Amino acid sequence: MTKNVIITGASSGIGAALAQAFASKGYALGLAARRVDKLEELARQLEDTYSTRVAVTELDVQDDTQVAPAFSRLAQELGQIDIVVANAGITGVRRSGNGNLALDKAILQTNLVGAIATLDAATKIFVAQGHGHLVGISSFSAFSPIPGSAAYSASKAALTNYMNAMRMELATKKIQVTVIHPGFIKTDIAPHMEKYPFVVEADVAAQQMVRAIEQKKANVIVPAMPWKVAKGLMTIMPDPLLTLMFTKFLK
Repeated sequence: MTKNVIITGASSGIGAALAQAFASKGYALGLAARRVDKLEELARQLEDTYSTRVAVTELDVQDDTQVAPAFSRLAQELGQIDIVVANAGITGVRRSGNGNLALDKAILQTNLVGAIATLDAATKIFVAQGHGHLVGISSFSAFSPIPGSAAYSASKAALTNYMNAMRMELATKKIQVTVIHPGFIKTDIAPHMEKYPFVVEADVAAQQMVRAIEQKKANVIVPAMPWKVAKGLMTIMPDPLLTLMFTKFLK
């Protein structure tokens, strides 16, 4: 039986790569993003390549009131929803003390409040139908924050904690919860990634993410190596050394 998956922020980057990866495995898709023209172009390509069903809808998760109606539209078109991937997010660099709080607010509203609205709308559907799988795209920065991207790092750390709490709450309701923590993934929302170590292409990362989702893993780091090792090392590394290391990459 074909499974249906909804992906937010699906017009580019990790979201579009996930759409490709799921479609290649026979999933039907509900794609949501701000840029409907990009979604429709991607939908046509996926339908032609994989002969799968694709529904699209406009959604800007920064306006969290849009989320539940968008999910209702996709659920009406697709029917049962099996997996929801809260992927929509933005990044940004802000130096502490420059006064531009608007950027931090936008990041937190999109990456955290928008993701929470997505997860909440999905949970309502899953509770009603008796099963489902929540997936959130967090970040390795949830474990090791990036200087200059404090709001982004904080939004992802909060999302990870939020979803891990949801897992415990929903354990008796047949709702799975997977939190994915990508390392450095090459996408159009994160320019100049080439200066960072261990960068992987979005399509490679997406294949690994889909495998982890199908295995119903709880917390996942993608790619596993070297980031699992790095996570362990960073917990024991002195703060001055971490600061020196990140400062080098930020130059």
